[in-house]
Amino acid sequence: MEEFVKNENIETAPAVPAPVVPQKRRRVKESTGDKVYYIITYALLAILALIVLYPLWFVIIASFSSADAVLAGKVYLWPVDIDFTGYAKCFTRADIWIGYGNTIWYTAAYTALSVLFTLTAAWALSRKTLPLRKFWMIFFTITMFFGGGLIPFYNVVSNLGMINTPWAIILPGTVSAWNLFMAKTFFQTGVPDTIVEAAELDGANRARLFVSIILPISAPIIAVLVLYYAIGQWNSYFNAMIFLSDRNMFPLQLVLKEILTATESSVGGSGESMLEQFRLANQLKYVTVIISSLPVFLLYPFVQKYFAQGVLVGSLKD
Repeated sequence: MEEFVKNENIETAPAVPAPVVPQKRRRVKESTGDKVYYIITYALLAILALIVLYPLWFVIIASFSSADAVLAGKVYLWPVDIDFTGYAKCFTRADIWIGYGNTIWYTAAYTALSVLFTLTAAWALSRKTLPLRKFWMIFFTITMFFGGGLIPFYNVVSNLGMINTPWAIILPGTVSAWNLFMAKTFFQTGVPDTIVEAAELDGANRARLFVSIILPISAPIIAVLVLYYAIGQWNSYFNAMIFLSDRNMFPLQLVLKEILTATESSVGGSGESMLEQFRLANQLKYVTVIISSLPVFLLYPFVQKYFAQGVLVGSLKD
């Protein structure tokens, strides 16, 4: 009995875990077929990247090259006879800067309204308690495949009194059905029902729920919508060409179109002044393209981290 009591009083030393020996990762040996596949894939990607990037690079170097070198086909990879005449002339043209300001105003207003309307409509469509939810889904889906045409579109804008006003550029096409369904799917898959139920139990009404709870966790899809709507409106000129007649309201893309048209129409002219006008218009063409593309390049780095996440989440099916 005494031995049993003594054994009971002996403290048992804690077990020391065995040291974890890091295992070397086994490198999977690539077969010859895998190597050929990767070589072909990288080669195709390099060719596609070259096809996409070279035109942009050519526009940049052509804007810094002399007009004679560009017209003679001497500009390939680097600027030839560096000349800043196009940039100097661009800064002195009032129509370019008026168009620049108009485009910024149109794009900012259009993007703000589009994102607001798209998010609110998408949130409503994502709720199963929405009355006539299937009807509204079919209604928006029809607009993706059918349109009234140009003449009815013009008549609607004209009857609303928006001809030759900024609203003819801002309001039409404010909500894209594709972006609407993408945002709707994001809300259905990215917003847990438990968050909505907890907010409702705390007494939050629908407006407070949407503003204080839903919007803060919807940064990815908001960034994607801002990028899509802003780029689409920034590059648009068709509606302005139809509905605007006041040159002081022209967007930058319509001004650029006129510069391109002037470049082509001056080919048939004669005389030294006409040749000089053609050379200057050709140089302005490249300069204006760069200036008009700068805001897009500046905007993308701020939203690119949300871009892939928003597109992937928003593309999931119900």
